[in-house]
Amino acid sequence: MPLKRYIVVPACCAVLALPFASFAQSSANQKPNVTLAAPSIAPAETLGTIAGGMEKEVIEAADAMPADKYDFAPTCSGDFKGVRTFADQVRHLAQANYQFFRGWGLAGEVDPKTLDSLKTKDELMKALRESYAFQEAAIRSITPENAFTAVPGPPAFKLTRVSTVTFAVAHSMDHYGQMVEYLRMNGIIPPASRKK
Repeated sequence: MPLKRYIVVPACCAVLALPFASFAQSSANQKPNVTLAAPSIAPAETLGTIAGGMEKEVIEAADAMPADKYDFAPTCSGDFKGVRTFADQVRHLAQANYQFFRGWGLAGEVDPKTLDSLKTKDELMKALRESYAFQEAAIRSITPENAFTAVPGPPAFKLTRVSTVTFAVAHSMDHYGQMVEYLRMNGIIPPASRKK
């Protein structure tokens, strides 16, 4: 192999490396990136936004089911013995919203058992809306100072105000999913799934 090739290859590599060397030097002379602190969001505001979105979907789904279908429960293939009717789903959610926030010292606390007798769509929708208003009041009462203080509940859960709201939202999501299935089994597209 001629000597010229041995000289040309290293020379080309050196020329190509010059821009990278100057980039590395200029990067080393720059000041390190400074990360600005993210703004704080009050617990009541962030939790209220998340819970409010779930509340909207549940209430719209409950309202989408016609009154004459509130006693619907699945009976198709599979084991559906003893499952809740649509009315039972709505009642259960209303009762749970009161149960989650019992003992927080809030006005408007309701004994969940008093909702057992509610049957009609109008009665249940009113109870559901009022229970979510109670949940909203509970969330508004959360401050940075009390967010992680213990609240009444099963000792094994070690509930705080924040974890109770988290649990309540997850509970609503669970039953919302069941309500969606009940709506679709009756040929109703859930409002949150409709194209706008």
